[in-house]
Amino acid sequence: MVFFSLLRESAAALWANRLRSGLTILGMVLGVTSVIAIVSTVEGMQKNIEEVFDTLGTNSFMVTRFGFNMTMAQYLERRRRKPLTRGLIDIIEESCPDCKNVGAQGYASDDVKYGSRKMAWVEIDGQTPAIMEIQNVDVAMGRYLTEEDDDRRQRYAFLGHEIYEKLFDGVGDPVGERIRVGREEFMVIGVAEKLENSDMVSGIDNFIAIPLSTHQKIYPQRGNPVNLFMNAETPEARERAIDQVRVALRSARRLDYEDDDDFEIVTPEAILTFVNDVTRAFRVLLISLPLLSIVVGGIVIMNIMMISVTERTREIGIRKSLGATRRHILSQFLYEALVLSLIGGVLGIVFGVKLGSVILRDLMGITLTPTSLGIILGFGISTGVGLFFGIYPALKAARLDPIKALSYE
Repeated sequence: MVFFSLLRESAAALWANRLRSGLTILGMVLGVTSVIAIVSTVEGMQKNIEEVFDTLGTNSFMVTRFGFNMTMAQYLERRRRKPLTRGLIDIIEESCPDCKNVGAQGYASDDVKYGSRKMAWVEIDGQTPAIMEIQNVDVAMGRYLTEEDDDRRQRYAFLGHEIYEKLFDGVGDPVGERIRVGREEFMVIGVAEKLENSDMVSGIDNFIAIPLSTHQKIYPQRGNPVNLFMNAETPEARERAIDQVRVALRSARRLDYEDDDDFEIVTPEAILTFVNDVTRAFRVLLISLPLLSIVVGGIVIMNIMMISVTERTREIGIRKSLGATRRHILSQFLYEALVLSLIGGVLGIVFGVKLGSVILRDLMGITLTPTSLGIILGFGISTGVGLFFGIYPALKAARLDPIKALSYE
């Protein structure tokens, strides 16, 4: 009964100053809405990125000259390593019984043009046919590259879905059309299926694949370096395959027993860890920003309560003279602060859920489900901030001398 009585009194006091209370609640609503929306967005993006990397396959891995997450000293040291070449494919296939497919990929970037449409700095990948299965590439139209295309150094191009959408407006069948890659003319032979959640990993659908032999002729580099890609028969066999590939490469590159590997073996999980490490500070900063608005809302609550204490000094004196204790006065003002923060928190949750599940989904083109972490964080912080900043005004009200309070004008 005491709880409901204090709740009614707090609601009546806040209603008496509707505009002031409304503006205070608005600040809390904006803060909680921002927390829920941003936390849901960050977690949703993280989940979608993980799903994109899952499509690469839990049984795949690659061998690179440089690896990831390097310091400058490591980069300079790895530059002196011998390049990996496509000739290692045969050695790995012979030495790795647990490898299902082995492929090689070369990299370059160039301008691409079709008619009046032009794209700058497009990733041009030289690929052997096995890359399609290793990287789980699905064909939406036409076909993928073949061994015959590679042997004959054909000027054939397989387009990532984003390239298709930008050059051909995503309409019609581009197979057989001619595009210019740099100074060379290529015929489009196929288009990749759009990767699910590819919007979360920039550029993953923005590529053109051409035969590796053609790539190395058009974009010659010293030693014709490539990255090697492999997949195992099963996820459980991947570790055995990695060990077999390591032994084969060390033998082919004539490394002594005490020598370190002069190559790096990278798994999709390692790439994801690298991405998470790079973006962790950004995610923390992004989540921290809306918390400031909640703190500002708490400061506003404290100011409002201080004004309320001043305006109701005579009322406090009358209540104390009628037997109200410090505890009663303290509870009343704490309840008022709590009601303000609770209303702001509840409305913030409603708007935050709506923002995260509808507006952001429509704007970003991905599914963002408001998470329990965002809801708990937003609501919990708003309530805690309201109580924290409500304590000082409540204590000030509870400590008022009843005689001085009654004589206050």
